[in-house]
Amino acid sequence: MTERLLLLDTASLYFRAFFGSPEILSPGGTNVNAVRGLLDYISRLTEQYEPTHLVCCWDDDWRPQWRVDLIPTYKAHRVVEEVAGAPVAEGSGERSDRRYVEEVPDPLEQQVPIIREVLDAFGIAVIGAPGYEADDVIGTLATGAGMPVDVVTGDRDLFQLVDDEAAVRILYVGRGVGRHERVDEAWVLEKYGVRAGQYADFATLRGDASDGLPGVKGVGEKTAASLLQKYDDIAGIRAAVEDPSSDLGPGPRLKIRDASDYLDVAPTVVAVARDIDLPRDHLALPKAPADADRLAGLVEEWGLATPVARLTGVLAGLDGPAT
Repeated sequence: MTERLLLLDTASLYFRAFFGSPEILSPGGTNVNAVRGLLDYISRLTEQYEPTHLVCCWDDDWRPQWRVDLIPTYKAHRVVEEVAGAPVAEGSGERSDRRYVEEVPDPLEQQVPIIREVLDAFGIAVIGAPGYEADDVIGTLATGAGMPVDVVTGDRDLFQLVDDEAAVRILYVGRGVGRHERVDEAWVLEKYGVRAGQYADFATLRGDASDGLPGVKGVGEKTAASLLQKYDDIAGIRAAVEDPSSDLGPGPRLKIRDASDYLDVAPTVVAVARDIDLPRDHLALPKAPADADRLAGLVEEWGLATPVARLTGVLAGLDGPAT
């Protein structure tokens, strides 16, 4: 069986499960719709794509301080609290002066530890990195994976990872997991008029209100695409701005020049990290739960019999290697 790596933007999926399905109560009265929904998503995607390896990528830091230092508005609208003294990077001995608490509905927040416990009992890899978002974990694991990679996400920022030659594509769940789109280089080009390798610069120019990225004032998707089609990347565009003999029009020239400070830092914020020191062993999907007794206890406590039975059956039917 051909090896294939499935990388899940886990928070993107459990948020979708929580908001997209009705409340489902455990025997003790706790809502577990996100737990059940995520397990069903994993079953469905595993059954359809038959990965040999799967990682639930985790937001150890959903709003890294180093990104906020560069663009203070980055995800600022989602912050509900600041907590002092969070670690910056594992083993660095450094600490940031604050950690940001994301706005998460209480009925979802209480399900996140349950999700972690169930994944652990199954033996499904969960990987995060101090000081980095799940996007960065995905970018690192997708780079040099040595096998085809499918990234499951509702985040367009990850389109920058699409690479036909390296067999990296996005399974975009913006319209739902059941109606996900397979994003390859041709898809990105047709949708946005830029190459996948240009997408990060495209997003930088256009901006993204959902991430608190202002973009270049007066530059929307069409203008961003046309500039990149002509000048290839942000460096090329900025060089054209400073070249009086270039054919860049006065309007775009002024807009790019006025956004100089933003363009000095935004590409670093938008670019997904691809070189974090992460473990790459023990990523294979298990053929059977790693801790069946513990999983049985979680099933009883939280009323998860149906989704756990389904995923157990799907894993048992895979032809890939067992852990």
